[in-house]
Amino acid sequence: MPAGIRATVEFDSPSICQITSIAYSTDSVVNSVSTSVAPTPETVSVTEFVIDSDEVPDDTSVEPIFSYGNKHLFRITHDGSVNCPCECLGEFGCPIDRYFTQRGTLTLVFHAADYEQLQGVIGELRERFPEVDIKRLVRSPTGESPEDNIFVDRGKLTARQLEVLQTAYEMGYFERPRRANATEVAAALDISQSTFSEHLAAAQTKLLGDILEEG
Repeated sequence: MPAGIRATVEFDSPSICQITSIAYSTDSVVNSVSTSVAPTPETVSVTEFVIDSDEVPDDTSVEPIFSYGNKHLFRITHDGSVNCPCECLGEFGCPIDRYFTQRGTLTLVFHAADYEQLQGVIGELRERFPEVDIKRLVRSPTGESPEDNIFVDRGKLTARQLEVLQTAYEMGYFERPRRANATEVAAALDISQSTFSEHLAAAQTKLLGDILEEG
């Protein structure tokens, strides 16, 4: 079985998706979504979602299915036009592993079969939804291999944080025994030792967030 890639993307706009818009208007969270994908262009696909809210959404474009206390199940019938990220992912055959929306922000976790498919879908998402933020890319291990390959997003680092990290690495700050201490690295960067420590800690925190898959 070929290695797959799990991607996490985020959209910070209530209008990016009809479900996100409804969750935003009712100040609720939606994390229970199921979609029936249309097998042919001639048939429609539907999406059902649950919101937990005292306020029932007043949206004529969604079909209420049932309510139980504060939980409300709704259905959306898609007309074939691509006007949300989930429909875009459906065009590429990328299954969505997790859907979560709160306060107007939509987070999607989906799977791509390989790098080529991932490149295509990310390019299309950026073309259609410029506000997309690529949060994390993780390649699944293959077979019985213990590998767990993580894609680290260096773009999270500021230019200064990257410079501090790279200089510390090149000078042997992370080696044991160290070839350079914090004072020496700070001097090479022409900054104080406390500033060096602050930049280094910030950079490590951002990168470890990717490695340990926090959030």
